[in-house]
Amino acid sequence: MARRCEITGKGVLSGNNVSHANNKTRRRFLPNLQQVSMLSDILNATVRMRVSTRAMRTVEHNGGIDAFLLTTPNRDLPEEAQALKRRIVRAKAKQDAKAAA
Repeated sequence: MARRCEITGKGVLSGNNVSHANNKTRRRFLPNLQQVSMLSDILNATVRMRVSTRAMRTVEHNGGIDAFLLTTPNRDLPEEAQALKRRIVRAKAKQDAKAAA
């Protein structure tokens, strides 16, 4: 499983450990990924995703996973998030058509 956030695309960074003697050795900075279930109001289902804690805060700030994905442009989303966004858009269109009829 890749160490990459499914919403923001945040991944592993690399850098150096620097000792007191100024010796440099390579290291990896891993994102703080958590397995979470987010409730989608439009889909009426929970969506399990592996996201960073920063992405969880961003989603909550924007009013939930549906509002976050609908307002974020596709160019800023990874493939997994774009697929979920397409599902949400189709379900929202179906709900709107049912409400109009």
